[in-house]
Amino acid sequence: QVQLMESGGGSVQAGGSLTLSCSIIGVGGRRRSLLLGWFRQAPGKEREGVAVLDTSSVTNYADSVKGRFTISKDSAKNVLYLQMNSLKPEDTATYYCAADSRVLAFSTEYRYWGQGTQVTVSP
Repeated sequence: QVQLMESGGGSVQAGGSLTLSCSIIGVGGRRRSLLLGWFRQAPGKEREGVAVLDTSSVTNYADSVKGRFTISKDSAKNVLYLQMNSLKPEDTATYYCAADSRVLAFSTEYRYWGQGTQVTVSP
């Protein structure tokens, strides 16, 4: 059973930076076969994809975060990261990491989800 645990959320002023981490537990031999992603959900809005990292380390970003956010992973530590720069108030949301063995891109049908971490960006 794969478990995901996010950390690193917080409050920051517009223009600031945060780095989110997601510890991937129980992945075992499936580490190299998991598609990993970051999603977010703001109050009253649907959950949306932010960035995904496939098994070949190819990345894909939502247009709203391109050039500002970077997804990466430390395979030795089984940790997924989301470096967020030039944050805007509209980035305020609960951020979730997700994992699945299928190629889902920004679909929200990932099998494994973390509990979420709050990011608040003030003007």
